[in-house]
Amino acid sequence: MSNQKKYNTFRLTFPELVYEGYHYNVQSTGLHISFDFRLNDALVFHPEATIATRSFVTLPSLPAEYIERLVFNIGMIELISYWKAFCPPTVRVMPHRLNDEQVAFWKKLYYNGLGEFFYLNGIRATEVDFMTIVSSGAESGAVAMPTLHGADGEAYIVPIGGGKDSVVTLELLRDAAVSRRSKPLPLVMNPRGATLGCCKVAGYGREDIIEIDRKIDPLLLDLNGKGALNGHTPFSAMLAFYTLLAAALTGRRNIALSNENSANEATDLASGVNHQYSKSLEFENDFRAYVGRYISADFNYFSFLRPLSELQIAMLFSQQTQYHDVFRSCNVGSKQDVWCGHCPKCLFAFIILSPFVAPERLTQIFGHNLLDDKMLATYFRQLTGREAVKPFECVGTVAEVNTALAMTIDRWYGGERPCLLRDFAMAENRVSLTQLAEQHNLSQEELTILQRYVL
Repeated sequence: MSNQKKYNTFRLTFPELVYEGYHYNVQSTGLHISFDFRLNDALVFHPEATIATRSFVTLPSLPAEYIERLVFNIGMIELISYWKAFCPPTVRVMPHRLNDEQVAFWKKLYYNGLGEFFYLNGIRATEVDFMTIVSSGAESGAVAMPTLHGADGEAYIVPIGGGKDSVVTLELLRDAAVSRRSKPLPLVMNPRGATLGCCKVAGYGREDIIEIDRKIDPLLLDLNGKGALNGHTPFSAMLAFYTLLAAALTGRRNIALSNENSANEATDLASGVNHQYSKSLEFENDFRAYVGRYISADFNYFSFLRPLSELQIAMLFSQQTQYHDVFRSCNVGSKQDVWCGHCPKCLFAFIILSPFVAPERLTQIFGHNLLDDKMLATYFRQLTGREAVKPFECVGTVAEVNTALAMTIDRWYGGERPCLLRDFAMAENRVSLTQLAEQHNLSQEELTILQRYVL
């Protein structure tokens, strides 16, 4: 059966997904939250998450209404993973009533965040008809944020993913220009070797970071194994809502993401589908507006690296040599915390760093010279624009990749080239290493920090 037929059949079989409720309580391990989602009497899901106990995490001083508003919205984004299994035409939200503007926000986020899911599964759907959201309960408006305490209120929370981008954000925000603030507070979701390793190199122990443990209901994994629809969901959007709760619990208002300007480019230019939609400026602006109106205007969620390209970030990261042996960006090897050396994400990371790090050192980091691996030729063509669609990974623009390769040849390969570079020819203007994108949500102080390092 084709996925389109599955989609149509599932929507008749499962006409409604109900968000029944959410729960939270303080346990010895931390703040525990859970959700109740129901497809029918036999298919009920209870995803969970815990924000670990730390000396800087507080709960009793926060009004219950405030915590409930944050947890409710986390449930709305968690719901997306369970919706995509059977794609029911109606989502019924029980805990709070959503107005038309809120419904429009969630439908846009679901539809665009699942753009890759629809595309790769060959499912035809439109933003108008793929889902109807109905709701009941009390209205969900913004509430006043408790007064933030001292200098910590302006300190930054920096989510750490284990790759080069968040390392650059963490290091640059410790700049002397903001030294009057408390040092940035790393946030890690489902810690692994690379995330903890990067934090350790930066001088943070396990007790010095915000730690979130998130668990998918095993029933969903079982259903996926039995033929339910599956695919990419907007992880960065989910992380965004969790960071709000973390910010409230730690008394900090500034949440500094590490999404670059390159994330705005569609993965498939013809359809506009973007693997990185929830990392895009469009989502960031929508999220900021939604949070300001319906959660609290005191949060400041933004991407510190938005003015930069992937190439500029790679240039900055290349100077942070203390992280080169611990960072990882490979999704294939994430569970083993290794570079697999055979996927498009590994190839992209190798390429974007290649103008700035000697081939011998990159070979040591990645296990072999990926530019001399003919098995990666298809990914190479996709990344360089020789094929119409880029890999569905968090990778930079075609122009950045081609610029990086041209710079690499100029610097390292005046003689014999690796096999993937033998027929490479730069076909367009090079991306600037000094120009900053003008559209972003940085303050002048934050922009000045970037300018100091880039210009």
